Amino acid sequence: MVLPPPDKRHVCLTTIVIMTSMAFMDAYLVEQNQGPRKIGVCIIVLVGDVCFLIVLRYVAVWVGAEVRTARRGYAMILWFLYIFVLEIKLYFVFQNCKADRKSLETVARKALTLLLSVCVPGLYLVLVALDSMEYVRTFRKKEDMRGRLFWVALDLLDLLDIQANLWEPQRTGLPIWAEGLMFFYCYILLLILPCVSLSEISMQGEHVSPQKMMLYPVLSLVTINVVTILIRGVNMVLFQDSRVSTIFVGKNVVAIATKASTFLEYRKQVKEFPHPQNAMALELQQNSVGHTQPLPNATSLPHEPSPAQDVIDT
Repeated sequence: MVLPPPDKRHVCLTTIVIMTSMAFMDAYLVEQNQGPRKIGVCIIVLVGDVCFLIVLRYVAVWVGAEVRTARRGYAMILWFLYIFVLEIKLYFVFQNCKADRKSLETVARKALTLLLSVCVPGLYLVLVALDSMEYVRTFRKKEDMRGRLFWVALDLLDLLDIQANLWEPQRTGLPIWAEGLMFFYCYILLLILPCVSLSEISMQGEHVSPQKMMLYPVLSLVTINVVTILIRGVNMVLFQDSRVSTIFVGKNVVAIATKASTFLEYRKQVKEFPHPQNAMALELQQNSVGHTQPLPNATSLPHEPSPAQDVIDT
């Protein structure tokens, strides 16, 4: 399949977000080293950035070309590549902070957390490009998609907050095995879960299908909402970690209650309307026709939406 011409604004925005975060990470790595080692680290990160730019030159264009389509395959590749490289640099920054707690000031560590909190969820929203999905025409569907993307962004911030406990100042340190387990657990989730969300968007094509959008909520419910509560609880009770965010604990409790209620309501509606093919066919017909064009046999359609159609739209 031949991709359409790339969206130049999307390509530029994606490149700016990625390279800004990479440049700041390089600055942290260089500043944490002194003497001849500083020059060596500077050369290594420059060579790595050149190689990354060569790959980004092609992948970002492919992402910009598919932004107006229903596919997000290249977006998943770019996300995986970005998080893979970013987290490697972040791991060395974390290790340098651990070896010398005076290598970075408190403000610099907070700034690092702020940088990641803006760039990582921001890049995910840019890759999804909801406003460029011209095939999502109804306001209800677009707002439903926006709500799902908001939950993904919150989950990304949740994982970054756990990682931030490792380099931000704290009164007591965690065991080495606990720090490594926390870092790489968040690393794996940052790699995989946003790709799952992007794959669901690709799988649903040009028509929203709730049945195909349930994988990410289930996975995030277990791997983020439940597990991160356990991680923070263990850190707070056993290791007396003063950096545990009780706000995100409350967020996960609310998320568990909300998702559980959604799953129960979904199962109830599926049992009540087990054969919504007619409503789906009507929805596909409405999406294929512009808002200004009347539907055929419009007089035979009821003014109020049928219950089965509500199941499809939600």
